[in-house]
Amino acid sequence: MKPKIVIDTSVVIEYLDRSGAWHRFAAAIFDSIIQGKVIAYIPVIVLSEILYVSKRLYEKTGKANPKRKAIKLLRWLYRNPNIIIVRGGLRLAVLSGLIKSKYRLALSDCYVLALAKLLKAKPIFRKREREMLDYIDTLRKIYNVVFLEDYQ
Repeated sequence: MKPKIVIDTSVVIEYLDRSGAWHRFAAAIFDSIIQGKVIAYIPVIVLSEILYVSKRLYEKTGKANPKRKAIKLLRWLYRNPNIIIVRGGLRLAVLSGLIKSKYRLALSDCYVLALAKLLKAKPIFRKREREMLDYIDTLRKIYNVVFLEDYQ
């Protein structure tokens, strides 16, 4: 059985941003996905966030037609045979809501954590967000969370 990961928006954006501090680690993750060494899961709420953030990144870097590029990225993620887009369901919604009420994290981060918990997968984020700092030990223990910033 292939290892399972759940990736956050920040990992995808770090993969796109070749000048990003952790680009090479995000690229290694995507190489593993593309080669079929791991199966990646993305909650649909994160897919929406990827569109928004990638469009802004493309605008900032002066790319032509940033909206079309962002949509093309989403199509690539959606159609990749080693990436599964998870639309949700009651269990995912309930667990995400409970995580949100307990830790007060961004809702998309709660979906990443909840999906990882349900799938027994590793949730991967680019870095520790400010709102995660108070709970970092708990997040590592309960959700086995991984941060790209730890691999410098």
